[in-house]
Amino acid sequence: MSTARLSIDRGRCIGAGMCAMTAPDVFDQDTEDGLVVLLRAEPAAARLAAARMATGMCPSGAITLSEPESGSSSRSAAPGA
Repeated sequence: MSTARLSIDRGRCIGAGMCAMTAPDVFDQDTEDGLVVLLRAEPAAARLAAARMATGMCPSGAITLSEPESGSSSRSAAPGA
């Protein structure tokens, strides 16, 4: 069975911290620059809903969630994109 996989783009991250507040078991913020830190690239089923929500809430579109079972990939879209 394939699992959902997260990836981050620290170059796009603006350090808003929505991901770390929404899914603290999956994301954190770097203490020096405030940018996203991925704690779990393959979140457990119990954390997947929060990871999906964090992906959608990211204001800069720095988080990508790929879910092989459905063959889809969702990416947070930057405002106005």
